[in-house]
Amino acid sequence: MRIEESDGVSASRKHLVFAYYVTGHGFGHATRVVEVVRNLILAGHDVHVVTGAPDFVFTSEIQSPRLFIRKVLLDCGAVQADALTVDRLASLEKYSETAVKPRESILATEIEWLNSIKADLVVSDVVPVACRAAADAGIRSVCVTNFSWDFIYAEYVMAAGNHHRSIVWQIAEDYSHCEFLIRLPGYCPMPAFRDVIDVPLVVRRLHKTRKEARKELGISDDVKLVILNFGGQPSGWKLKEEYLPSGWLCLVCGASDSQELPPNFIKLAKDAYTPDLIAASDCMLGKIGYGTVSEALAFKLPFVFVRRDYFNEEPFLRNMLEYYQCGVEMIRRDLLTGHWKPYLERAISLKPCYEGGINGGEVAAHILQETAIGKNYASDKFSGARRLRDAIVLGYQLQRVPGRDISIPEWYSSAENELNKSTGSPTTQIIENGSLTSICTDDFEILHGDLQGLPDTKSFLKSLAELDTVYDSEKNTEKRQMREHKAAAGLFNWEEDIYVARAPGRLDVMGGIADYSGSLVLQMPIKEACHVAVQRNHASKHRLWKHAQARQNAKGQGPTPVLQIVSYGSELSNRGPTFDMDLSDFMDGEMPISYDKAKTYFAQDPSQKWAAYVAGTILVLMTELGVRFEDSISMLVSSAVPEGKGVSSSASVEVASMSAIAAAHGLSISPRDIALLCQKVENHIVGAPCGVMDQMTSACGEANKLLAMVCQPAEVIGLVEIPSHIRFWGIDSGIRHSVGGADYGSVRIGAFMGQKMIKSIASSTLSRSLPSANGLIHDELEDHSVDLIKAEASLDYLCNLSPHRYEALYAKMLPESILGETFLEKYIDHNDAVTIIDEKRTYVVRAPANHPIYENFRVKAFKALLTSTSSDEQLTALGELLYQCHYSYSACGLGSDGTDRLVRLVQEMQHGKPSKSEDGTLYGAKITGGGSGGTVCVIGRNCLRSSQQILEIQHRYKGGTGYLPFIFEGSSPGSGKFGYLRIHRPVSRT
Repeated sequence: MRIEESDGVSASRKHLVFAYYVTGHGFGHATRVVEVVRNLILAGHDVHVVTGAPDFVFTSEIQSPRLFIRKVLLDCGAVQADALTVDRLASLEKYSETAVKPRESILATEIEWLNSIKADLVVSDVVPVACRAAADAGIRSVCVTNFSWDFIYAEYVMAAGNHHRSIVWQIAEDYSHCEFLIRLPGYCPMPAFRDVIDVPLVVRRLHKTRKEARKELGISDDVKLVILNFGGQPSGWKLKEEYLPSGWLCLVCGASDSQELPPNFIKLAKDAYTPDLIAASDCMLGKIGYGTVSEALAFKLPFVFVRRDYFNEEPFLRNMLEYYQCGVEMIRRDLLTGHWKPYLERAISLKPCYEGGINGGEVAAHILQETAIGKNYASDKFSGARRLRDAIVLGYQLQRVPGRDISIPEWYSSAENELNKSTGSPTTQIIENGSLTSICTDDFEILHGDLQGLPDTKSFLKSLAELDTVYDSEKNTEKRQMREHKAAAGLFNWEEDIYVARAPGRLDVMGGIADYSGSLVLQMPIKEACHVAVQRNHASKHRLWKHAQARQNAKGQGPTPVLQIVSYGSELSNRGPTFDMDLSDFMDGEMPISYDKAKTYFAQDPSQKWAAYVAGTILVLMTELGVRFEDSISMLVSSAVPEGKGVSSSASVEVASMSAIAAAHGLSISPRDIALLCQKVENHIVGAPCGVMDQMTSACGEANKLLAMVCQPAEVIGLVEIPSHIRFWGIDSGIRHSVGGADYGSVRIGAFMGQKMIKSIASSTLSRSLPSANGLIHDELEDHSVDLIKAEASLDYLCNLSPHRYEALYAKMLPESILGETFLEKYIDHNDAVTIIDEKRTYVVRAPANHPIYENFRVKAFKALLTSTSSDEQLTALGELLYQCHYSYSACGLGSDGTDRLVRLVQEMQHGKPSKSEDGTLYGAKITGGGSGGTVCVIGRNCLRSSQQILEIQHRYKGGTGYLPFIFEGSSPGSGKFGYLRIHRPVSRT
């Protein structure tokens, strides 16, 4: 039901008493409650507001003896770690302390109080226990909100653990006692409520005109004015004059009394009436919340906003802002560093177009009055508790299940549809049995799979849909980009299905180069990922590029299967944007060609060598699984994983390519097997001697978790939750990394040489301990020692040797280095299939052998520490392990000036005076992956101060090197968790 207009709240013949409960989450709820309460009081009713907000929020707008304020806090909302980050675990723990443990006493107190004031109706925005207290007191209740805490906390539960699940169930149960929901625009899914009435925006009224407000401030109308509406500003944040464009002024809400402001910033009083000031401004800068969004829309004020982590209602409000051309997103680092000018100038060029109602407070008050008198708005549906009990915690997660093949109860499907309609997300089509069959976007029908809320996937589909647009070459100044898009525009047959896979890069937290020696590794999939779209067509229907068609015509054999690949971003690495080949080139008679021949094939043209990562997956499937490809294949590769930064750009391309090809050809391959097959691509066809951890993380990883894997050869032992107080960053040194480089390969060879020598030493020791032909025993050993020596004589992985055994028996017996020829004469081979010893080269042995033995121990200790009690000592120990790993890389010869500089900058931050006087925020750093440049992994406390320090390191590094590093932050699911999309372009489009 939707109610758009009201003629005002007419005075009721009956004097009514309302109990209005307000959540303890920020001021936004209290400010919108003010407008509803004001209209109820105007109609002659008494309103008792139960709130933790300051009195002035209400009394500045309402001066009436009919307003009663009761200062009680019955919930806590979302606890923020800082101004921009919600602490999910702390939110659940505080809610438990505030509302769960004292629940019985709260209910008893509220029932007694409701009866004492003789309440006619309980209104909640959106305190769960208020609904239950009302029911127990025999009083009707209504909720007024744009979100509910069951939805918000449901995702927190998934991050914090199922032992908090009862919190969400209890909240859903409480809401189920509410008769109906008065739903505000920008709403989240709220399936706990049986009946819904939609109303316009609830917005506080203006007291002054724009001209009057500016005159009072002493600001002329021609001055550009931005209002910084940023409650809970970042600690220690210092505003600077140069943050604003020349001639601009900024009004600052919520500034502390001690905060000093530049001359172009104006501090507002704490009780300043912000609606008048917002309407007097040219744009607003702040965090998204219902109050800021509704007032920006109502007053047609452009809103420059910064995202908050884990603030789950934000996407719905953000979408509404952008839909009405009222929002500009500012990235966090630009907020903190004062790079405001382009955002503000972009904002004032917008033309906000919200024309909907803004009298939601009046409309809601009318509905509440009618309900209190006795009108029935509710239906006879089952109670919310009966519908929610078993599924509410899973509801949010079910929207993101790969495959979309789970049968979801009808009640949740309905709520999900409402979510999608309100946010512009894909809408869901439900068949009679409730299963999900397809999703439609504006451009594609999604027949299988789910976007999983990933914005990069949505953007990729959008770019895919635009391919059949005719590109105007005169408007396209980038020649390579024009070539990419022109080639891609003719790549697909839009009448056939397309398969899309996604695979992220990875941040090497611990383990690194010890993977090939069998170490435990801990890897985090990063936010940046590669997308690959694949289509198979019969050769006769394949749309060929002109040169490929000419090649086929020259053979005079008619249509034969062809592989065509377009790779976006070729201009960034100076490589060819396209690659094509006859699939018959992969055959040698009736058998696939050898990997060596394939390696030579792709090496012919350096500008197209990149195609080995993509096309190589086809040959590996042919060779290892016996797959035969009878149809032509078109592939589009679009990767956001930066190359040469040590974050596994190659693995993400390989995994996404193989996953998409497998999906298009109906091959069911587990994520683990995908990873192992992709390692063969890189080892044998590309020719890079990498371990398997990169591909395993890209295939098997999960967002915001560390993949724990023992590389013997690839046994995933679990996913390690990253504690909410810990955060990892990657900082790019700008020094290009390559696992195909000589340093990485020589260190790997040195490690395998060391392993071969240790086995030889153990075998010699064992032979001396056994009786000789004359019955003598040269070195008598204890029985248990004999067993250990036997195991070490047949050591399959270097990491299976413990550090104490290594130090006791082998470390001093390994040479610092050895000539390749000398090693081969004595040991014949180093038993590594992917590297070749150069007889004329000298290889370091002891340091490369030391590293994996100790690294395996460090990783185990790191994993154990992650699950220990949160403390400064925990973070210090974790950071120390990273530092030790870093210097071990350097001992192997895999360091670089750039990565060493970044690690020193982290240490300076950690040990500087400000960090010592306050709680430390950054605790350790290490070079990652194959070393010799690339990215440094940093561990720190998950707080805004840490982000500020990371940005400071970024700018210090630029000051010292001239290079501004790329910062990796955030995580995303691996290809296995993502699954694949099967999409189809509708024939008729408008």
